[in-house]
Amino acid sequence: MEKLKEKIRRVPRWGWLIGIFSLGAEYAIYLLGVFLSRLIGTAEHALIPKIPWIDDRIPVVAVFIVIYLFSYIFWISGPISVSLTKRENFINYLIGLSLAYLIGFLFFVFLPTKMDREAEGLLEIGLKPGIWNKILGFVYRVDGDRTAFNLFPSYHCLASLYCYLGVRKQPEISKGYKAYTLVMTVLICLSTVFTKQHYFMDIIGGLLLALVSYLVTEQVNPAKRILKECT
Repeated sequence: MEKLKEKIRRVPRWGWLIGIFSLGAEYAIYLLGVFLSRLIGTAEHALIPKIPWIDDRIPVVAVFIVIYLFSYIFWISGPISVSLTKRENFINYLIGLSLAYLIGFLFFVFLPTKMDREAEGLLEIGLKPGIWNKILGFVYRVDGDRTAFNLFPSYHCLASLYCYLGVRKQPEISKGYKAYTLVMTVLICLSTVFTKQHYFMDIIGGLLLALVSYLVTEQVNPAKRILKECT
């Protein structure tokens, strides 16, 4: 417990601020993407990224809504934990994540996707007994109700994987925490399809976008130039 308290005290203020800001920015980008796609008319031709022989075989496991909602707290911890690593890694982390969000935003605006929850038979879930069904039904109602927009790429998967990528090679971060972020990334990806908030292809899109953005940023290493110019 004392070690945990010490680590929390070591987190710089800007680590906390960016952690909270990144969550708000992610949600704002999503909403802006929906708004612009409707404004320019691309939403009217939204694609359905469904692979029937995969997605129709994935059951609804309502209890996974707990993991799905917990992801919002998990994302805040990403920048906070990376702020404890070298400055170069932290800057590259922010640039790479921003790049991934930007590319995802372009998909949202110009190549939007959707899910017809009524056609998928999901709207009746909230009427079933059980607290998890009720919560899942509530999430459907506040997230588009009959139609869910901008599924591909999954920001849930993108942001979660980036939380792991930001710490996986950093000696300042314990092996236990690295394992925790990897396990949570897997669980959050599973939650997106077990709650039927996403299709399988959305997971692939989110993970690939995160990985490519990370690798490009690592290769280019813009933080090295930024730090050099600041010294």
